[in-house]
This record gives sequence, structure tokens and C-alpha cells, in this order.
Amino acid sequence: MTDNDHWWEPPIAGSEAEHLVGALDRLRATFRWKVDGLDAAGLGARLGVSTLTLGGLLKHLARVEDQSFGRELSGAPFSAPWDTGGWDSDPDWDFTSAAGDTPAELYALWDGTVERSRARLDAALAAGGLDQLAHLRWPDGRQVSLRRLLCDLVEEYGRHTGHADLLREAVDGRVGEDPPAGWHPSRP
Repeated sequence: MTDNDHWWEPPIAGSEAEHLVGALDRLRATFRWKVDGLDAAGLGARLGVSTLTLGGLLKHLARVEDQSFGRELSGAPFSAPWDTGGWDSDPDWDFTSAAGDTPAELYALWDGTVERSRARLDAALAAGGLDQLAHLRWPDGRQVSLRRLLCDLVEEYGRHTGHADLLREAVDGRVGEDPPAGWHPSRP
């Protein structure tokens, strides 16, 4: 086994930051594997009465990435498509609008946003570590730390990767905890 066979694995013995970032990257990889290689029908499949879809999860997690390591970390304004989304009429716009996007658009949106998030997180860690205060403030004025933003994103991915497990199994039977050795995301 080479490092490239399981590139998503966190370090065996690293720093706190390396482990937190590694846990996030492992969840990102597992999520991306769960949604990988699907057409519009697969990305739009639903279970029972739930409106949740894999395409909706792709778009939602792209928004959460941009929010966490953009707006909440530094105060940067939302960029497209978040800045012009239909939030006023639909608070779940990131989930629901995915039905109008092609698979290529959804994969490119998530992949590109994660790439930007990794760069922003790396720069923030280099500039001040996990204890630095982020732009996000609670109503009482307290600022959250980068550690809190990172832990919140790990939680968000944990929740939605579980949803993706169920949805993907219903689409084509794909199951498993981790991607297979050597897996890399397909590029539509």
C-alpha cells in the first residue's frame, strides 16, 4: 500500500490541527466517493417522503464550506452562486436549487469550493493556528475560534455523509465506510 492508495487517511500521530484537518479531509473524501460518478437521476434520487438528494447535499456542503472558511472565518462576502441565490423565497435554496443544476455543475461547484476552503484553512492555520479568533461572533459579542469552525464542519460532514450513505445505497447499492484503495474522484 502506498500513501496514494489511501490519500484521505488522517495522520497516525500528528498535531491537533493535523488530526482535525485529517478528519475533515477523510469525511470529505468519503462523502465525495458516496456521490461520485452519478448522472442527474442518481443525484436527484430521494428516499420515501424526504426531499433530500445527493445533488442537494453536494450543493449544500459547497455552501457550508464557503460559509465556514470564507464568511465566518474572515468576513469575506459570499461569492456566486450564494450571493444571488433565492434565499428570501426559499431558505433551503442550496438544497432545492440543485435539481436545476447538471451533474457536472454540481461536482465542479463542490470540488472547486473544497479546493478554495483547503487553501483558506491552510493559510489561516499558518497565520495563527487553531486558537485564533474568527470573524463570526455570537449575539453576545464572543468570537468563535478557528478550532470551533473546523469542528463544526467535521460535524456537518459527519451528519450529511450518513445521509449520503443511505441515498447512495438506494441508488445503486454502493456501501462501505471508506473509498476503495486507489480511488480518486471522477471529473465530469
